[in-house]
Amino acid sequence: MAKQVTRFNGEDTSQLINILSDGTKIKGDINSNGDIRIDGEMVGNLAAKGKVVIGEHGKIEGQVQATNIEVSGFIKGKVTAKEMLNMKSSAKIEGDISAGKLSVEPGAAFTGTCSMGISKPANEPETVK
Repeated sequence: MAKQVTRFNGEDTSQLINILSDGTKIKGDINSNGDIRIDGEMVGNLAAKGKVVIGEHGKIEGQVQATNIEVSGFIKGKVTAKEMLNMKSSAKIEGDISAGKLSVEPGAAFTGTCSMGISKPANEPETVK
């Protein structure tokens, strides 16, 4: 079951934290203006403007996009972190990774390709110095 946790002081939606609890399975896409934590299982794409946390028991089969992503669980699909992807020691990712910065703890594993930093558009020529 997904739930929203918020303070009752007039916060805007960018401050909301959404939680998919352990033992919960969801099939479908999720778009969030705030942060989201996945401790259950999800089949579908996840996009968040804030931070995504995949707990140790969390599993996602689909694309994950967010500003910052912290993974302790399992993702099968493309992962895109605009700023930072943090893979904890229990993290497992099967799919391509694109991140501004990447932090990998010993024990974490991924299968796929990884690109970091800001990439140039395909039609922009390389600068030679």
